[in-house]
Amino acid sequence: MECTTVAVDLAKDVIEVAAADRSGNVGSRQRLSRAAFSRYLLKLPTCQIVMEACSGAHHWARLAMSHGHKVKLMPAQYVGAYRRRNKTDRADCMAILEAAKNNEILPVPVKRPDQQALQALHRLRSQWMATRTARINTLRGLLRELGVVIPMGAATAIKQFPEAIDHQNVPPFLRPGLQSMLEEIRQLEHRTVQAERDLAAMTRHDPAVQILQKVSGIGLLTSTALVASAGDARHFRSGRYFASWLGLTPREHSSGNTRRLGGISKRGDSYVRMLLIHGARSVMLRAKQQLRSGRPLNRLQQWAVDLDGRVGHNKAATGLANKIARIAWACWMHGTDFNGNHAVA
Repeated sequence: MECTTVAVDLAKDVIEVAAADRSGNVGSRQRLSRAAFSRYLLKLPTCQIVMEACSGAHHWARLAMSHGHKVKLMPAQYVGAYRRRNKTDRADCMAILEAAKNNEILPVPVKRPDQQALQALHRLRSQWMATRTARINTLRGLLRELGVVIPMGAATAIKQFPEAIDHQNVPPFLRPGLQSMLEEIRQLEHRTVQAERDLAAMTRHDPAVQILQKVSGIGLLTSTALVASAGDARHFRSGRYFASWLGLTPREHSSGNTRRLGGISKRGDSYVRMLLIHGARSVMLRAKQQLRSGRPLNRLQQWAVDLDGRVGHNKAATGLANKIARIAWACWMHGTDFNGNHAVA
């Protein structure tokens, strides 16, 4: 049998492989270790490798491509619909083969190592930020139990913690533990700042990142997260597909002549979507400040202010994030600089 497609169900230790011919008939199945799978890819005649986009998939995809194979990564949430009856590695391989036949399911682009490094830095920074917030809240709560109240706000709290720890209400034997937690908060802040410096250093000469940073509401974090997550603007047919991929377009439940649109779908990378919405809030805040001071607004800012007046701040921020995503795609795709007066033409 001539093998044309190989479905791979990845796992930490055991990898299931199903080789199929042009008609989709499975001729051979194997369960391989990681080392055996590496040798299998080396000896396998050139064909198409299909696997779910899961943990480790991009590493194996790059390895397969280095051996001359064509790789197709399928979105995991769409593969599940093709699985019949019980979930087993064998059933997963069959589901992957069936999903690969559907041309309407767009494959996930294979990430480069530098893209994965950018994503890893973002994940580390997010974890450190979350841990820092948890430590600040814990320290504030412990001091409040002793009658020492710290005002809201992380920056204000960190400034007042040293004096609060030395307050007369705090028992002396507790102060070393609280001081240790304060030192941990400062270390986490230092790590967060260093991660941002590393992101800037890694992308200083990346043209896509530099173009994206010129778009209103997009800075270092959002631009690097977009490049790390999306890879290339050419993966998307239009700005609308890009915004849809980020989960910024409305959910739809329509039938016949009845069309129902709901809230945003919230699909795709939730982290990038969060950054875009925060950036949109910043753009709206800046536009309102300029409006109050009598300074002129560009067309994008005026559109955002008008939308805010009609639907409210939160919906307007989401709508503006959608528009910023489309503008970012256009600038990224065509290599042009952002112009706020052309943004809503």
